[in-house]
Amino acid sequence: MSLHIESQGSGAPLLLIHGWGMHGGMWSRVAAQLAQTHRVYSVDLPGHGKSDSTQPYHLDALVEKLHEQFDQPLTLCGWSLGGQVALRWAQLHPAQVKKLVLVATTPCFVQREGWACAMAADTLQEFAASLLHNHALTLRRFLALQVRGSEQERELLADLRIQLFSRGEPDAAALAGGLEILRDTDLRASLPQVKQPTLLLAGERDTLSPLAAMQHMQQALPKARLQAIKGAAHAPFLSHQEEFLQHMNNFLRET
Repeated sequence: MSLHIESQGSGAPLLLIHGWGMHGGMWSRVAAQLAQTHRVYSVDLPGHGKSDSTQPYHLDALVEKLHEQFDQPLTLCGWSLGGQVALRWAQLHPAQVKKLVLVATTPCFVQREGWACAMAADTLQEFAASLLHNHALTLRRFLALQVRGSEQERELLADLRIQLFSRGEPDAAALAGGLEILRDTDLRASLPQVKQPTLLLAGERDTLSPLAAMQHMQQALPKARLQAIKGAAHAPFLSHQEEFLQHMNNFLRET
């Protein structure tokens, strides 16, 4: 199984990990800016973009596929599902992860007892059921949820729709496996084990990874800081690029 990984720039390594149903090209605009000071890697997760699919498709398997691609410590920047991959990676292979940037990420995407700041389980189940009939339409519906409430929502949604299939359609089995990860993963108990310096970048209007969930992570992670981006929803690196890069660069410069 081969992973498609693009790189640009030079300096300390920084890996960008995309969210469910997306691909590494989603980072292209901010990646070009970050490459002025870092060696920036953008990966297509298995079954997405130009990467082959893999089975079984679960969180630890994704981490291991990525972990074996790199032989040096690096900073991980994960968006949404990619943030859960980064968190789990930092837990399983702490010596390989120098810093974490978690963008619109939550330790638990689905509501559970005592955990209301998440998506209703029925909503996620509806996405899983609709995947069987029309996964392209399901992805477009998911895009609409990601930008809902964001400033310039209509323009951002149009941009995302253009990018969505620019590397082809993701593998149906990978999409289903990714939804199972979102449904089943609960990393709340393991957050205190993640000792790396962590930057949490939240969209103030995010409905998929609510600000309250990221506030919980700020309190539970030993070395975390939280920056909430006003007017942003689930994709702040697209909707508020300059502010996103400012927070990123300030954090990356710190020793």
